[in-house]
Amino acid sequence: MKMFCYQCQETAKGKGCEIQGVCGKKPETSTRMDQLLYIARGMAIVNRTLREKGADDRNASHFIVDALFTTITNANFDNTMLDDYISKGLEMKNKLIGTAKKRGIELPCLPEVWYNITKENYGKLEVVEAGSTLDEEIFSVLYEKNEDIRGLKQLAIYGCKGIAAYARHALNLGYEDKDIYTIIENGMAEVSRPDISADDLFSLVLEVGEGGVKAMALLDKANTSTYGNPEMTKVDIGVRKRPGILISGHDLKDLEELLIQSEGKGVDIYTHSEMLPAQSYPFFKKFPHFAGNYGNAWWKQLDEFETFNGMFLFTSNCIVPPRPKTTYIDRVYTTGVVGMPGTHYIPEGPDGKKDFTEIIERAQKCEPPTAIEHGEIVAGFAHNQVLALAPKVLELIKAGKIRKFVVMAGCDGRFPSRKYYTEFAEKLPKDCVILTAGCAKYRYNKLPLGDIDGVPRVLDAGQCNDSYSLVVIALALKDALGLDSVNDLPIVYNIAWYEQKAVIVLLALLSLGIKDIHTGPTLPAFFTPDILKVLKEKFNIGTISTVDEDIATLINDNIPTNTDVSVVKEMS
Repeated sequence: MKMFCYQCQETAKGKGCEIQGVCGKKPETSTRMDQLLYIARGMAIVNRTLREKGADDRNASHFIVDALFTTITNANFDNTMLDDYISKGLEMKNKLIGTAKKRGIELPCLPEVWYNITKENYGKLEVVEAGSTLDEEIFSVLYEKNEDIRGLKQLAIYGCKGIAAYARHALNLGYEDKDIYTIIENGMAEVSRPDISADDLFSLVLEVGEGGVKAMALLDKANTSTYGNPEMTKVDIGVRKRPGILISGHDLKDLEELLIQSEGKGVDIYTHSEMLPAQSYPFFKKFPHFAGNYGNAWWKQLDEFETFNGMFLFTSNCIVPPRPKTTYIDRVYTTGVVGMPGTHYIPEGPDGKKDFTEIIERAQKCEPPTAIEHGEIVAGFAHNQVLALAPKVLELIKAGKIRKFVVMAGCDGRFPSRKYYTEFAEKLPKDCVILTAGCAKYRYNKLPLGDIDGVPRVLDAGQCNDSYSLVVIALALKDALGLDSVNDLPIVYNIAWYEQKAVIVLLALLSLGIKDIHTGPTLPAFFTPDILKVLKEKFNIGTISTVDEDIATLINDNIPTNTDVSVVKEMS
């Protein structure tokens, strides 16, 4: 069986994985994801139609969010878990169709609406229903032979996947926005249209980007309302002498419940990779057993987990299939949309809470972590903290001590080409400040880059969803400098992409009209030459070149001089 996947930066030779994903995803798993996405598209078509009559189903919207999230890169490798999603999706889709029939609502005549499959054919691409066959392209390339149409459709879907991840984390904290569900379901429904034009798809992609801004703003509200505004924090990267649990992913609700349940149990809780931003929230600092951050970016877990010695909890994507003969796989627990064969799953209880007793009790019997590094890193520069520093920052701009802000947001990855971002940070002129969000920061957040009159040269806003902070900061600077457009700011963008949440960050920036963005280290495989040409014409989007050439291109001396410090003082 062959598969087709090109949703992440690691696609084989930049064209797509066909035998097995570089991520470790196998064809039968990929096919299940394709089937689940096809079902989710059918649900989106029906629920959108019902919404027009005021009869949409909120539970269906939640399921579509989870279906998109669980098919994101490095989230779910568990076929049994995906089978459950497929069965539930078919059941919910049929229920939606039943609602439409009862109300006399005519549904679009699209194959996604009526698609069905029996359980014995889950993961089998060639069989769709009794007496019917479809080739591989029905799921993977959405019928399309035109590569530009196909690429734009995939771009919209991948953007919706990124929105879904943020929407789910917000929902876990009790925050939701129906407009976000509307944008996701409209995007998923529109890509099913066989007659949609490239111009319509380009507009759809920007609409998805607007949804990304809404989702990031909602999640920012959910996180800060629940846990307080992130604040500048020195994070210990060493270890303590007690056993530990290493928590990864992005879900702060899971971290909260784990900290509460493990309090006084003789176990320390460490963050890994994507969970690093939690170190800067006031709420979590009150737990004395909340230790520092252990390790680096997600892809280094195969080595770092071997030395941690304790237990592991994955709350969202970025889990990596273990190597053969690994020592830690039985100590890994997953929850939410995450699945991995050989690990243990913690479900949500009837009361909406999760029971972490088992992982805590097992952690108590583990050896303490082995130190792999020592020292501190500084984090917590989300928009509230940066705006508090804004008067000083603007004075430094006015004095010519800060020439440029460089947004180096996005994802990290395993490819050697990622060294570009380390070298870029090292060679960046010392009067330039890096604004970062996302695990790409692990390429440079431990470098001795220093500060400018007390302002660190790396301002870490958090994870990919915290890119919203970078937008708030840019808009505040625009007003403070009296500029008409964010594109007139002394800010440049050098975005690293790996998977769908970096895609939605890019689309969100484009939807805000931000231009001159560089992206890399390679272009997405679904960016055809014509798509790239349009992005170049409309937004002057560029690709990374060499470090020296890009620094020469991105950094110049055009600094606005009409700085009004009082404006930002009022904002902060």
